Amino acid sequence: MPSFSAGASTQKQQNYQRRRQQIREQRKSLPIASVEKRLVDEVRKNDTLIIVGETGSGKTTQLPQFLYDGGFCQDGKVIGITQPRRVAAVTVAKRVAEECNDQLGKKVGYSIRFDDSTSNATRIKYMTDGLLLREALLDPLLSKYSVIVVDEAHERTVHTDVLLGLLKKVQHSRANASKNGKALPSMGHSQNLTQKACQGTRCAPLKLIIMSASLDAKCFSDYFGGAKAVHIQGRQYPVDILYTYQPESDYLDATLVTIFQIHLEEGPGDILAFLTGQEEIESLERLINERARLLPPESSKIWTTPIYSSLPSEQQMNAFKSAPAGTRKVVLATNIAETSVTIPGIKYVIDPGMVKARAYNPVTGMESLIIIPVSKAQALQRSGRAGREGPGKCFRLFQESEFDKLVDSTVPEIKRCNLSNVVLQLKALGIDDIIGFDFMEKPSRTAILKSLEQLILLGALTDDYKLSDPVGHQMARLPLDPMYSKALIVASEFKCLEEMLIVVSMLSVESIFFSPREKLEEARAARKGFESSEGDHITLVNVYRAAAECLEKSKNANAKERTMEKALTRWCRENFINHRSLKHARDVHSQIQGHVQQMGLNLSSCGEDMSLFRRCLTAAFFLNAAMRQPDGSYRALATSQSVQVHPSSVLFRTKPDCVIFNELVRTTQNYVKNLTRIDPLWLAELAPQYYATED
Repeated sequence: MPSFSAGASTQKQQNYQRRRQQIREQRKSLPIASVEKRLVDEVRKNDTLIIVGETGSGKTTQLPQFLYDGGFCQDGKVIGITQPRRVAAVTVAKRVAEECNDQLGKKVGYSIRFDDSTSNATRIKYMTDGLLLREALLDPLLSKYSVIVVDEAHERTVHTDVLLGLLKKVQHSRANASKNGKALPSMGHSQNLTQKACQGTRCAPLKLIIMSASLDAKCFSDYFGGAKAVHIQGRQYPVDILYTYQPESDYLDATLVTIFQIHLEEGPGDILAFLTGQEEIESLERLINERARLLPPESSKIWTTPIYSSLPSEQQMNAFKSAPAGTRKVVLATNIAETSVTIPGIKYVIDPGMVKARAYNPVTGMESLIIIPVSKAQALQRSGRAGREGPGKCFRLFQESEFDKLVDSTVPEIKRCNLSNVVLQLKALGIDDIIGFDFMEKPSRTAILKSLEQLILLGALTDDYKLSDPVGHQMARLPLDPMYSKALIVASEFKCLEEMLIVVSMLSVESIFFSPREKLEEARAARKGFESSEGDHITLVNVYRAAAECLEKSKNANAKERTMEKALTRWCRENFINHRSLKHARDVHSQIQGHVQQMGLNLSSCGEDMSLFRRCLTAAFFLNAAMRQPDGSYRALATSQSVQVHPSSVLFRTKPDCVIFNELVRTTQNYVKNLTRIDPLWLAELAPQYYATED
């Protein structure tokens, strides 16, 4: 319990006691509370357990605490809980730390890419599934964990699927070592302290709990050899589902209209609207705020709050706060709010029925982001959000006949993404036979072979498919897409790692520039100040450096940190830079910089020599080169696909002969984004392994 100074008001103590009481009552009222003893017994009896519990049943926050109280953390062991999304790992860890009446990072902590809040005292650790995969690189038996809970397994992200395959292997190895009473072999990582807990002693078997919000437990049970499944009832009130009479041509506009229709015609209760990404959310946020100013003075106010994965976590927390009296909260969310997090106060859900998904063509090897209709399972999860605390309504912005046409469930991500990252991770974990790896659902052979081919071209694998030394090992250590990892290693040789670090950090976040409809001309003029005629990558470097200069000025004026942040926010507003994205890019930058310095890469700058930097970009991203065709379109050299320059690129009007790009986006046609103008002759010179044999 926190200590209050003698002079502290009794009011503070009373508030504190009231909050503790409120938390106790909330915990008791959760559906999972009534089955605590049964669940702990089931975990004791079964090495693998599948728990199916609807969103809102309390499984994510309560089960780890039940296990902790049940003695699963003896001998300093840790209960690990993986989440597919960063926001869930952070929000849940904060909530559980508060419930345990402890400071975050002590007994309860979280660890996500680019942000770690744990200590030696941490016993309940929330993390992303990708992060646990990275931990397995250092400690292949995950020896510090007594229990691993894979949460949100129904989302079937690529990391979840690989993790399940790996955990099955780890569980088998630990069970064997435990049965034979043998000490576990050292893995040869002398610096790795986590293994010492397991070495020279008998290592207990690993308990594995798979948690899913969808009722399809059979596929998980079958995969784990007929593992037992337990169902927990969720709290679900009736939800009225409303459909549109006609098809909606513009779902963003339809969402805007529906928000105000609910606000003016329905009773109290907050609104949750599902959109496909940051750009849509920010554009709708501006439109709502503009229109809200025109509301009659007697109508209640509207408070919009966004939630999506790349939003800094302290801003994501706003979605969980209550709106002030006389105000309706409107949460604009991506599919992150379908099952990962429970937002209190929601009574109305708006579902346009669309989601942004990764699509992959293993024949061409190109991955793209596309907006597609949701699955029936997703639509049901979304509507269920309106009935967590009382009866609610869900407004589906499509016709009822369209619902029947939706696919039943989402295709697992492993079947629709580039597998290079997965293959590199598995190789680094010492798993050589990728095609024979026990995936829950096997990706196509073509996709695996295409990824192996790509990793050989990037120099991560040798011709006999072994991890290369040092490049392959270095690439596996960086928590990035293999192409970006290679870019940093190449940049170290080209002596422009400083610039490449900025580019990779800026490419790791969404939309740095924003252009409000009412100030398009001003936004364009501001952007001109940063633009480089060479392309988007150097433009991003210019933005990052100008922001750093702004902070430097405040620092030199001995400003406090808060004043510096305010100055940066003002600078972003004046220059039409997305402050949230820039902040995220700066965080990513400091994390990756730590990694490359540890690896001993040469952190230097190419100064004014941008032609050297463009050559470096060519050497790094040679697989993404495109040549202009006589009709003004471009041909992607690796795939022969016809592509167009995206209107957001600084090269949209100039159309140089040859470019490299970083992203392929499919909407009405194939667009390439984030481009730099290059000399086509550089390709054969800098990537002879790929281009010398062609043309």
